Amino acid sequence: MSDHKKAPIQKSFGYAFAGIASCIKNERNMKIHCVMALLVTAAGFVLEISVTEWCICLILFALIFSLEMVNTAVESVVDLVTLEKKPLAKIAKDTAAGAVLAAAILSAIIGCVIFVPKGLTFLRIL
Repeated sequence: MSDHKKAPIQKSFGYAFAGIASCIKNERNMKIHCVMALLVTAAGFVLEISVTEWCICLILFALIFSLEMVNTAVESVVDLVTLEKKPLAKIAKDTAAGAVLAAAILSAIIGCVIFVPKGLTFLRIL
């Protein structure tokens, strides 16, 4: 058994919230994701998306935010270990960034499936 004592639960949550806040404050792409989430939320209210569609949007928000934070963590750890140009460091950073990009692209496609028909109906085009 480890002698390492775990932090109280409220401290653990505090560390987690500090990590989220740090990522939002310091990462340009996370700011972009937050703005997009706000725009999608506003569009969801205006276009009156269904409960299922809200759940899909919320899951996608969580996926993108989580992957962006993991990407930031990977980049930070790689930079902590080495600032030299190393092939494995590049693979780690590029792969983490690629995961965010893949999720963002697929989220945008899913968003179009949900919002384009509703938007066309709202604008009385369809």
